[in-house]
Amino acid sequence: MDDWTTSHRRVLAQREADGWMFLIEAARDLRTTGAIAPSSKALARALTDPVRAQAPRPLAVLEAGAGTGAVTRHLIPRLPRGSRLDIVEANPRFADQLLILAATHPRTTSRSADITVHQSLVEDLDTDRRYDVIVSGLPLTNFAPHTVERIMGRYLELLHPGGTLTYFAYLGTRRARTLLASQSEARRHAAVDHVMTAYQRRYATARWSVWANLPPAHVWHLQRPPLPSQPSADGQHSAAWTR
Repeated sequence: MDDWTTSHRRVLAQREADGWMFLIEAARDLRTTGAIAPSSKALARALTDPVRAQAPRPLAVLEAGAGTGAVTRHLIPRLPRGSRLDIVEANPRFADQLLILAATHPRTTSRSADITVHQSLVEDLDTDRRYDVIVSGLPLTNFAPHTVERIMGRYLELLHPGGTLTYFAYLGTRRARTLLASQSEARRHAAVDHVMTAYQRRYATARWSVWANLPPAHVWHLQRPPLPSQPSADGQHSAAWTR
């Protein structure tokens, strides 16, 4: 058996294990797990693109709501040498799995990247660090509007001026909840949409549709406004994009 076959089988086994773990945790609490399957490769690539775009300089990166590490596995190889990655995950079973991933990944064992896992809510993360990129896997549409406001406010606090927040939202969830959920749940979801729309209008720089995911999703990139004399991520002197 050649190395490629062995490696491919390991990847398939990891995906199957992650899928079962997601289903188990979703059964425990869908509100905080937020999905029935790990993020696809296509979604992971779109979420981690700001890291690739800012290379090769060392970066400070935060991943929130990393789950079983489906996005983390795509994120770590994109980190420029000398970068730092903080991973925040509230679910203790997911956090344990992420600790193993962080300890055994070749980029960590070779000391080319400094990776730390925090078992915490992101809004409770105790740090003075500021980040160039935040990758969010949190199921924001599952939370109360005031919780979403708190999380988004914390993201902006944690970003460097000019830094990028990237997150995803599943397509069609509002319509599905309008048709299938209770009136109170539909109102909660609409209120969260209202909160997120306000942030998108003020800070969004890009949005992609990712169809190769279960379910399909939009990926949003939001930027904290640069300082007046600071170049934006693309090297131009500018303020945040608005519409």
